[in-house]
Amino acid sequence: MSAVAVLAADGFETIECLTAVDVLRRGGVRTTLVSVMDTRDVVTAQQISITCDATLDEVNLDEYDYLMLPGGMPGTLNLRRDERVCDAVRDFAEHKHVAAICAAPSILGELGLLVGRRATCFPGFEGSFPAGTFAGEKSVVVDGNIITASAMGQALPFALAILQDIAGEKAVQKVKDGIQL
Repeated sequence: MSAVAVLAADGFETIECLTAVDVLRRGGVRTTLVSVMDTRDVVTAQQISITCDATLDEVNLDEYDYLMLPGGMPGTLNLRRDERVCDAVRDFAEHKHVAAICAAPSILGELGLLVGRRATCFPGFEGSFPAGTFAGEKSVVVDGNIITASAMGQALPFALAILQDIAGEKAVQKVKDGIQL
């Protein structure tokens, strides 16, 4: 079974991040909430303090198949400024899987990882996307090994798309039944 590293930087969007962690764990996927800050403690864009499972320095990303990037401001900017994050995103996009929501898909665009693909993001952040890439608003887009979603309102469908890709329809249905979706 695949494992997912969810990267959290100060200013991330609470629901986008924690919905993915919740759904994936309910679906039986090993999911680690990883702080890219100096400590395990991060603060969301909504000023909610969260203690992550580990810091980026404490995990071996080689043990993970998926990298998930929540959006939010200034969380997305904090992720983008960290070269360790950029290096990991490049590697996962080339060899494994990347999922990004809201403003975070702009990181993929800025790193040149969306050429020849379809993706979505929060309106206004598609400027870094190559021409013809933006698939529209209010959606989740699965294009090969990259999954993107437009915003917090798509957090649950986004998390279920990741779970579908990793564990299949049976796991998705189990989670849906458990949350009465």
